[in-house]
Amino acid sequence: MKRMDRARGIKRRMKTLVATIAVGLALGSLPEARRSEISSEAVLQFAAQPGGPSRTALDAALAGYRRAISLGAATNERFLTLIDYTLPSVQPRLWVLDTVAGTIAHRELVAHGRGSGENLATSFSNEDDSHKTSLGLFVTGASYVGQNGYSLRLRGLDAGVNDRALARAIVIHGASYVGDAVARQLGRLGRSWGCPAVRPEVARSLIDLIKGGTVVYAHGPRA
Repeated sequence: MKRMDRARGIKRRMKTLVATIAVGLALGSLPEARRSEISSEAVLQFAAQPGGPSRTALDAALAGYRRAISLGAATNERFLTLIDYTLPSVQPRLWVLDTVAGTIAHRELVAHGRGSGENLATSFSNEDDSHKTSLGLFVTGASYVGQNGYSLRLRGLDAGVNDRALARAIVIHGASYVGDAVARQLGRLGRSWGCPAVRPEVARSLIDLIKGGTVVYAHGPRA
């Protein structure tokens, strides 16, 4: 009798296991567009969180996020990095949004290019030697160690707007001119040659989180 009960128990567990695997396979076979739709729906709640991005910037970033996925450019859909250049440099304006966990993984100060303005970025460019920030949709590439230390390559997806990012060496990197002390001293952050520079102490953890095919969207003022 005990042997029969054990056999029935094993049979039930096997059925449960088979059903679980089937569900997992079904979810894994969902089209990319559907999976990105599921993950991006949760991002809307970030606008309501204290210190979260504005709904205007978030809506623009979400549109870019979906476009990058539809193009097959984003190979890691989990993280969406939003930079809102309508905000002053002394205010945290970079967010790394975890669309799976529903949390803000990073909320950071970020510098803009010296050619783009003082505390507020008002001018943007895709041109070499402009020392200006580029707006629009990017995907992250590989990390590397260069003249600015640990850095992250960005590939611009918007023709004529940011598609020279790789050629211009527009990368995410840490910089000593980014931080609260600098902001208090100067009334603004220091400025880069066009790169979105962050605090040195957070650069490595941020870069390691978003490198390798995640979406970055740089939002700016309307012309």
